[in-house]
Amino acid sequence: MDMPIGRLAKATDVKITTIRFYEEIGLLPQATRTEGNRRVYGDETLRRLAFIKHARQLGFSVEAIRDLLDLAAHPDQPCVDANRLAEGHLAVVEEKIAQLSALKSELQRMLANGCDGPVADCRVIEVLSDHSLCAHDHAGAPGHL
Repeated sequence: MDMPIGRLAKATDVKITTIRFYEEIGLLPQATRTEGNRRVYGDETLRRLAFIKHARQLGFSVEAIRDLLDLAAHPDQPCVDANRLAEGHLAVVEEKIAQLSALKSELQRMLANGCDGPVADCRVIEVLSDHSLCAHDHAGAPGHL
């Protein structure tokens, strides 16, 4: 069933600009065009976009998704490569969790030693002003410049 881009966006809860971007970078095939030059999409594109959206929600990179889509297009191949991609992504997620855990601990420690007095005596300001007062190295943590 052919559907316009707006209906595809609504059906998948993906923004129209994102759909166009995925077409532009080749994650989605170029849409068929009507005589009026409007994009129309079929069920296969709907399924592919749902796959891409789910993979993005799980944090897979665009390149990893490209590789996973290629693997999905060859269902008779062994899934060792898909497993390898997922294992690599899991390692990245576990590293981020460790970094966030260290950040959480540091923030809790900073707040536990906080104060109710003037800013001149504020532990939060003091620790943020002097990294050597931190108990954890969080230089590689998410959000770090």
